[in-house]
Amino acid sequence: NVFVVMRMPNLGPQLDLEETEAELAGSSANAIVSASATELLGLGEAPAAVGGAPTAFAPLPTEDVPQPLCGGPETMTILALGTDNRKDDYRYGLADVIRVVRVDFITPKVTVLSLPRDIWVEIPAIAEQSGITHGKLNQAFFYGGDAWGYFKGQAGGAGLTARTLKRNFDLIVDNYGVVNMITFERIVDALGGIDIHLDEPVDGTPVDAFTENMGYFPAGDHHFTGDQALRFARIRKRYNDIKRSGFQDMVLCALRKKLASPEVVAAVPEMVSGFRDSVQTDLSLEQITQLACLAPQITRKNIIFTSLPKDLMMETWQYSPQLNGTTFTYAVDQEAVTQLLAEFQSGAWPDRPNEPSCR
Repeated sequence: NVFVVMRMPNLGPQLDLEETEAELAGSSANAIVSASATELLGLGEAPAAVGGAPTAFAPLPTEDVPQPLCGGPETMTILALGTDNRKDDYRYGLADVIRVVRVDFITPKVTVLSLPRDIWVEIPAIAEQSGITHGKLNQAFFYGGDAWGYFKGQAGGAGLTARTLKRNFDLIVDNYGVVNMITFERIVDALGGIDIHLDEPVDGTPVDAFTENMGYFPAGDHHFTGDQALRFARIRKRYNDIKRSGFQDMVLCALRKKLASPEVVAAVPEMVSGFRDSVQTDLSLEQITQLACLAPQITRKNIIFTSLPKDLMMETWQYSPQLNGTTFTYAVDQEAVTQLLAEFQSGAWPDRPNEPSCR
């Protein structure tokens, strides 16, 4: 089959991860956060790299080296954010879904890393305008939004979130994509819904008068509309945020299955054009078409979901001047997490069979 690449401008401003000298000079407090997290976790020295350092091999002759599929690069790392804003606007709200997606165009393989929204981090680039130096990871998107005017870099909340990941964990992403609740519903409905099987019931009914009713989903097969998929992905009250990430991963697997169907792949360029005003991304249509081409070629076992190991995080409370009180957070061992994320970026972590994949 002939693969046709369509070239169109990007749907949003590109990332700019270069920090100014003033921003770099203001990062000295970061060492205090790292040491504090290490003490809280009781870990002492950071553990050795998971899986060990990648082994160096002599390059093979050019004709024997596998080439990337679909005209793509060897790898593509994408920061994927879902915001809690219900308005048809991607620029505001908190980033309640934070994923880093590593796409390997050679294997092919997709690894999706879930990052807890409550990790306490240093937020760079906005102290001079706002006085804010630290917060939860999901607040970086909020403070980077146009409404505040704190962040002077490109790509708004996505840009500041990317800067925050680089500053704290040296995690560098190539591109980003942001959707909000309404857009997510519309995408699922545009695909004709998604199918999910539940081994056990999931209860999203209210636990008190202040809890939104997300619904009750019995064990068995389900066909979700956009609204049902969104409600299912937001269920947390009876569980926790880590469990909710598992629900979201099930939705992502179902979306992948739907996107891999031939009739949907052919319609992707038209769908992208239809969502131009509702999605913020610096992926070009060429890159999106490459991803759509790759999707049906990735086996289910090569779509791997992972998250930070629980022993590198500790539930704690931090004082937030913006909230004028304490707030629940995760303290993490910064050195250990940075080392682990370096292995994620290189493709050395995670390795099967210890990590789940799409069924």
